Amino acid sequence: MTRVFIALGANLGDPVAQLREASRRLAGHPAVSDPRLSPLYLSDPVGVTDQPRFANAVMELQTHLPPLALLEACQAIEQAMGRVRTRRWGPRTIDLDILFYGELKLQDSRLELPHPRWRDRAFVVRPLHDLAPDLVIAGVSVHEVLGRLDCSDLQPVG
Repeated sequence: MTRVFIALGANLGDPVAQLREASRRLAGHPAVSDPRLSPLYLSDPVGVTDQPRFANAVMELQTHLPPLALLEACQAIEQAMGRVRTRRWGPRTIDLDILFYGELKLQDSRLELPHPRWRDRAFVVRPLHDLAPDLVIAGVSVHEVLGRLDCSDLQPVG
């Protein structure tokens, strides 16, 4: 079993409910155990700013699925929940991004691990820190990365 972290985001429909549903579906996958969901946050959009705020979270889990099979499982959940890919960084009903797959480094046309932009995104690092503040990825701790980011747009979901 491998320790995996997955970022969840949504900003169409009822984003908070969609994050909870996606996390329920991930946790219910037969190849997943010990799932933990971070607190949820609302955040401003990045890249394409003319869209609604996002709900974001991070899920930690254990799996025996290989990375590309896990990616396919995540994409199947996205598709089942109505995800339509229209433009990069655009609005979405659900987005599931594998952040880390154990210590694995992977460069594939479909998946790069660790996720190449994880340390630039407060909406990923804050909930990741809630789950694993002492986690070290490629020589840098999540706690250290969080200290360098502006989290002022993050709003906890009550």
